[in-house]
Amino acid sequence: MSAAPSLWEWKPIARDALLARAHHSCDVVRGKLLLFGGLRSGEPKEPPLGDTVAFDPVLLTAETVVPDSRDPRSHHDTAVLADRWLCVVGGWDGAHRISSVGCFDAEQGRWERWAEGPSNDPPVGLSSHTCTKVSEHELRVVGRQGGLRTQRRFASLYTLRINPTTKTYWYKEEDLRLASRAGHSAMLLHDPGGYRLVVFGGRDSCDLEVAGHWSKAKIHVEPVHAPKLTAQLSRLVGSGRGSPQAPKGLRHQSCSMVGPFAVVFGGETLAKGRDAVCNDLYIYDTRCSSPSWLHFPGSDRRQKRVGHRTCLWDDKLYLVGGFGPDGKTPCPEVCVLDIPE
Repeated sequence: MSAAPSLWEWKPIARDALLARAHHSCDVVRGKLLLFGGLRSGEPKEPPLGDTVAFDPVLLTAETVVPDSRDPRSHHDTAVLADRWLCVVGGWDGAHRISSVGCFDAEQGRWERWAEGPSNDPPVGLSSHTCTKVSEHELRVVGRQGGLRTQRRFASLYTLRINPTTKTYWYKEEDLRLASRAGHSAMLLHDPGGYRLVVFGGRDSCDLEVAGHWSKAKIHVEPVHAPKLTAQLSRLVGSGRGSPQAPKGLRHQSCSMVGPFAVVFGGETLAKGRDAVCNDLYIYDTRCSSPSWLHFPGSDRRQKRVGHRTCLWDDKLYLVGGFGPDGKTPCPEVCVLDIPE
């Protein structure tokens, strides 16, 4: 008997040692996937990377753009402003959790350390947090702050203002309290009157929490044209072969919005066990008034990932880096999500 055809898979398209890293960032800037920082191994004392690498999805080649930013980071998050500035927020510098902001100017090809504004009220430090772009001048930061020995019981929620003209930034803590999370994901979803930011994961539950509301006039969401992939996801969701199950007790997974679908992949379970790294695809379908999760398990354990990133570009969803099945060996492959007809 022949094996049943796979509902989905990650199809490798390129391989380069420059991409072998985890807990890095990966963003589309000027038509290329721009990687920054991360870790080369799962060893606790491994210092983070400070290099910037660009992957060209047309030529399928990787190159080092800046060998060393002099400000290494891992477990950070990023936002792209005006398709020019890659803003790096917080992270682990090898000794401390930090909250400072650094920016890579893709037009000038150089890193800049931006200054704190006069009303800055920064977190003690951030790592494994999320940073969501609300507009070209405002980001929403969600995460559990603290130093090496201190942690808060609740997640910190900050509005981060950015001014590229003066190269300054300033944090403002919001009053809303969320459950403590680390290694979670954030989804910016449509509301009847605008948008809401929803966070999940990073703790032993499958709860969704709302971390902010904005009207359509207050938020800047860049439309992403991905009709082919959206149609493929719609067909997969409608196949009846997914189980109604939300991700529970998962952290350091990836999450990308593709039209009305949030596509979540991989991560590691918080349950104790030797085989904690996952190879599961979850799709959050927001097309109806009561959004729902569907779970599609992976069949190839070699594609297990944690601390990886996914990026949507030119109607394709790319998977870049991350630790593999053992949770400590970085993967040098770039893959695209393939959903056969």
